[in-house]
Amino acid sequence: MPPTWLTNTLGALTFAGAILHTFLAGRFARLAKRGGPHQGFWHLLGEVEIAFGLWAVIFLLLLGVTQGPNVAVHALESASLAEPAFVFAVMAVASTKPVVDLATRIITRAAGKLPGPTGMAACFTTLALGPLLGSLITEPAAMTVTALILSRIFFCRPLPESFKYAMLGTLFVNISVGGVLTHFAAPPVVMSASAWGWDSWRMFSHFGWIAVLIVTANALILTMAFAGPLKTLDMSPLSGGEKIVPAWITGVHLATLFLLVVFLHHPVVFLAVLVVFLGFAAAYEPHQSKLLVRPALFVGVFLAGLALLGPYQRFWVQPLLERMDHLFLYFGAMGLTAITDNAALTYLGTLVENFSDQQKFSLLAGAVAGGGLTLIANAPNPAGHALLKHGFKDGTISPLSLFLGALVPTAVAGTFFLLFGL
Repeated sequence: MPPTWLTNTLGALTFAGAILHTFLAGRFARLAKRGGPHQGFWHLLGEVEIAFGLWAVIFLLLLGVTQGPNVAVHALESASLAEPAFVFAVMAVASTKPVVDLATRIITRAAGKLPGPTGMAACFTTLALGPLLGSLITEPAAMTVTALILSRIFFCRPLPESFKYAMLGTLFVNISVGGVLTHFAAPPVVMSASAWGWDSWRMFSHFGWIAVLIVTANALILTMAFAGPLKTLDMSPLSGGEKIVPAWITGVHLATLFLLVVFLHHPVVFLAVLVVFLGFAAAYEPHQSKLLVRPALFVGVFLAGLALLGPYQRFWVQPLLERMDHLFLYFGAMGLTAITDNAALTYLGTLVENFSDQQKFSLLAGAVAGGGLTLIANAPNPAGHALLKHGFKDGTISPLSLFLGALVPTAVAGTFFLLFGL
């Protein structure tokens, strides 16, 4: 059944409440540290990843009260939860020791071939190669692996907060841009490529080569801007002398990631692959790290809430897109994605009739360029947030500081797409 004006209004209000909640999470976390009988409640509210899930529940309760339980049940059943389940599963698999160790070896070997201090080389290669892996192993997996490597090298150290926010902003932007070399790895591309008939060759020829330039430029800019602390960085956390995981076990993990991508829209097979993997990981526990189930679950809840509330923003987002020419659409998409999620935005674009190829390019390019500005701008961002927030003061990430840290890499992405694509 189509949404009514009351449903749309409730959806918009709860969506706004969830966004406001992400800005207040740090304050809730500080209240939790004071103790008291409600410490657990404040601690729960202080988890940014819970924001959209919590407000989605509030939305369903309001629907049930105002329009009846059947309407609330229908809203829940009609929500597409494939992407939250996928991100949960991929994050759990990609965060394991075999996958992270393989990615770490690739990146450190590439860093070792670069001239100059190893800290600068590690910063550049991690932020350049890691995000580009997203076009092969999917953006959520690339975010998980890259964030864990950055946590090992940088975020566990008492480095300046300005450096960490700049690195986080660069990571988020590069992950958003780095997944557009293929047509199956980035959420905003997946939502639009099939509808527009775009394959991987078209994605690379129109977006991919520009994305490589953007990711490389952003990694280089950050490395040179913070050359001071990077030059003196001790790289010992990457050379711990741990036993190398057998190649065949790593192969099983990579095959699991592949199967999760292939069977994303086949829930029974998808769940079977995940369950078999969990059994395999338990059987070969000496070669595994602790599965990041809790952070992955929180990220899944965040995205599930976004998936539930997102469609009810169509009534105000879609008319905006329809009235924009290609240039205004480009900058409008870059701004709108910060508050709506770039996958939802490109999906709404596929519903607009008579979109020209230039308008399609503008929408997708703007959506991925703005994918690092906020926590909700790109689906993998909550995963990076969950894995890196402990490296910041009080264990929280300021939304405003993240926005400021992402401004320069977003401007670079926006400029490159504007110069070479539009």
